Amino acid sequence: MERETVKSSNIASIGYDETTEILEIEFLSGGIYQYLDVPYYMYEELMNADSHGKYFIAYIKDNYEAKKIR
Repeated sequence: MERETVKSSNIASIGYDETTEILEIEFLSGGIYQYLDVPYYMYEELMNADSHGKYFIAYIKDNYEAKKIR
């Protein structure tokens, strides 16, 4: 999955697959996680948020099943 680099103190890049509704986040620590069944509007809101990290923690982190891929 292609990810877009973002300016964040915690997140390096963010990608999204509309077909599978998988949100992929690469953290500056090196870990890459996929969040399952994330609706497209959540991805759009995350990308447009003033703070990607704050949005992620508030709306995604504990609300969607995640799997670590690296």
